[in-house]
Amino acid sequence: MSLSKLAIACSVALGAMTLTLAPASFAATAEANPKAVKAKPKAKTTKAKAAAKEAHPLAMSVADKEEADEPSTTGSASTDFNCELGNKITIYTNATDDKHIALRWKKRLHRLSRVGTTTGANRFENRLYGLVWIGIPAKGMLLDSKQGRQLANECKDAEQAKPAAVLEAAPSLGVLPVTGG
Repeated sequence: MSLSKLAIACSVALGAMTLTLAPASFAATAEANPKAVKAKPKAKTTKAKAAAKEAHPLAMSVADKEEADEPSTTGSASTDFNCELGNKITIYTNATDDKHIALRWKKRLHRLSRVGTTTGANRFENRLYGLVWIGIPAKGMLLDSKQGRQLANECKDAEQAKPAAVLEAAPSLGVLPVTGG
């Protein structure tokens, strides 16, 4: 019984010593390294960075400026995609430039640049806005790489949607309904 009381008393004393010594050790650290005490300024948010770049166009890199400018769609072929949840995307392609596309999403036109993949999927990105378009033969999807979420999925153009519509319209084969008789 006395051993446990001694252990409790020692732990209380040790705790009290650390509380009284902590400000002194903190002050010693602050004198040795004055930068350690100063609070770090908050980093600019993504919107603030984009606004700063738009306010100072000379501060932007050439690639950022191309991604920020609304691309011209004259002479481009357009493809409309219907996505789940009623989302719509239009992609403009130019036969003379396979390294870029223009993508209309939520009433805004964005320029995306091709990124190489090992899977054969078509991947286009706009790093300034965080948009990523991935196109595979069955569908396409639009991602927000800055927030790490999907913006639109199951995006299909008229050709991609056609086989599903044909299958739904055709009667099923091989299984006949059972009738009471």
